[in-house]
Formats: sequence, C-alpha cells, structure tokens
Amino acid sequence: MNYFAHGMRFVDRPYFLAGTALPDLLSVVDRRVRLRMKNVAPFVAETDSIQAELASGIKQHLDDDHWFHSTQGFLEITTDLSLLFRELFQNDDSARVGFLGHITTELLLDAVLIEQNPGLIDRYYDAFLEIDPFVTQQATNRMTTRETDQLRAWLVLFHKEAFLRDYPDPQRMHLRLNQVMKRVKLQPLPEGTISVLKTGREIVEKRLDDLLPPEHF
Repeated sequence: MNYFAHGMRFVDRPYFLAGTALPDLLSVVDRRVRLRMKNVAPFVAETDSIQAELASGIKQHLDDDHWFHSTQGFLEITTDLSLLFRELFQNDDSARVGFLGHITTELLLDAVLIEQNPGLIDRYYDAFLEIDPFVTQQATNRMTTRETDQLRAWLVLFHKEAFLRDYPDPQRMHLRLNQVMKRVKLQPLPEGTISVLKTGREIVEKRLDDLLPPEHF
C-alpha cells in the first residue's frame, strides 16, 4: 500500500494518520531509521494520547502491509505491471522490472483511490496541519531503531509538496516516479513509461477489490 491507501480512513485522527505515513516517510528521511513492530507495540496503550495515536497508526501501516503484500491480487497485478515494464525495457536486462511493478502498483492504487474519493485528499493533507512536527519527531524517536533530527522538517515538506495530488495524472506521476528512481540510484524512466502507467491504471481500477478485500480494508 502507499500513503493515501494507508491513511484515507483516518483523516479525522491527525496523529494516527501521521503514524500511517511514518514508515514510508522515514525511508525517505533516512533509510537507516526503521520502525519495527516489537518497538512500536508497547506504545500503543500509552496514556499519552499523541504517543499512542502515532504508535497505533504505525501499527496499522505494518499490519496493512502484511496482508496487502500477500494477497493474490497484489501478486498478480505486480506481475502484470512487471511484464509491461519488461516489454518497455526489452533491450535492457539491467532494468529492475520487479521493483517497478511493485512500486507502480502501490502508486496507481493511491491514484485510483484519490479519484474515487473527491475531496478526501484535501482532508488528508489538512490533517497534517493539525500535528506538531517537533512533538511527532520526539515521539517517533522513542520507537525507531535509531534517532533522527530530520523528520520534523520532512513532515512540513510532505504537506507543502503534496505530491500525492500528482498521482492521478500519468505525466505528473511519471515525474514523481523518476524522483524515486533518482533517490534509489536507478536510471530514469523513459517517456514510454506514461503508456505503462495508463495501462496499469486500468488494471488496478478493474481489480481494486482484489487489492483491497473487504475483509481487510
């Protein structure tokens, strides 16, 4: 899953919502910083409501990822998208088509959910205005494998940049995807990627219930 899919159900609980974003956000802030369930779970029942809400949101993210990545729908759709990327990179055996199939499935899921829930993306980002970035950083550092002093600034940037708003547009998603490629030190994706994203979007939209089974989501 991705940011919006994890958090869209919790826009009325700002710190819980922030918690659902933290595992992915920290991978951008500092890839050495990790949130492990064994370190997070003890704080879920904390009397401090902010700490408990953040911990509960993180736990929600980790639980969601566990079932989401093991669904038949996810396995089949990531394979379909990987094959589309293999066709795009048919003369390049070094292309990470499996990685691309995985990440684009998640991004396209967010794109579909954003379009199917008009106005909810505004409420999602508005919720981040209600949290204190410094307090969030302090509380998060109580649960991470190592501390970071960069999260506070990144929380502000996350709201300001609002990159999720770009996902429903294939061309803008292409640009955002290339930012990811640069961050993980992989080659930029060509213009042909836009066609893959359009086809992939149709696949994800058609199989949305397979990705998000009602018994889980």
